[in-house]
Amino acid sequence: MCNQLLFGEAVKILKKQNATWLKVESLYDGYIGWVTHHLITIVDGVTALQPCQTLAPHFLNKVVYNNQSMHVPLGSSLRNFKNKKGDIAGIAYSFTGRPVDTTLVDNKVETLLQQAFLWLNAPYMWGGKTILGVDCSGFCQTVYKLVGARIARDAWQQATQGKLVRSLKTAKPGDLAFFDEKDKIVHVGILLGPNEIIHASGKVRIDKIDRSGIINTDTGERTHTLKLIRRFNY
Repeated sequence: MCNQLLFGEAVKILKKQNATWLKVESLYDGYIGWVTHHLITIVDGVTALQPCQTLAPHFLNKVVYNNQSMHVPLGSSLRNFKNKKGDIAGIAYSFTGRPVDTTLVDNKVETLLQQAFLWLNAPYMWGGKTILGVDCSGFCQTVYKLVGARIARDAWQQATQGKLVRSLKTAKPGDLAFFDEKDKIVHVGILLGPNEIIHASGKVRIDKIDRSGIINTDTGERTHTLKLIRRFNY
């Protein structure tokens, strides 16, 4: 698995492989991968391209459709949602919780950090984007999504976005720090300040950071080499 699509996210179908597989491109971040056909419901292009700022607020959220319950993860898109009811791909659903409206988030840096802390100790899983398993860039992308900031999927892609921050001393909480190995970006995390970072490495954890890189708080071992820092508009 290289990535996950969350409930309500739209894709463009690029290719069909026999009766089972579809090659698709995420309309959220342009990521390309393969899914089985039963995971996709066909809609028109205008519907698929409609932005959605209403997101599921909890790690697991109970959505009801056809009098059946379905649990969808944090950051899922609640499309056409109003007065606890919505419609996605022509299917009516209800959700009784209070969704996240990213257009109404006031202090976005504070909210971003609050969301990040909730992920502590979530297990690492390559390609994951949920509390049940998440990788470093998936963690950053999903947390940023919850404050209305759209960033790319992989760490090396994220490292090409935003504004370059010249040094760790001038970095601010919420900036993304990137780490390399043999001149290739291999890791990313969210800075909490000039000395701490929250990132997914084995699990979502808080470690020390200096101008050379990350130092594991538990062992004192240097685990990642700092390459650059980026700041994003919310």
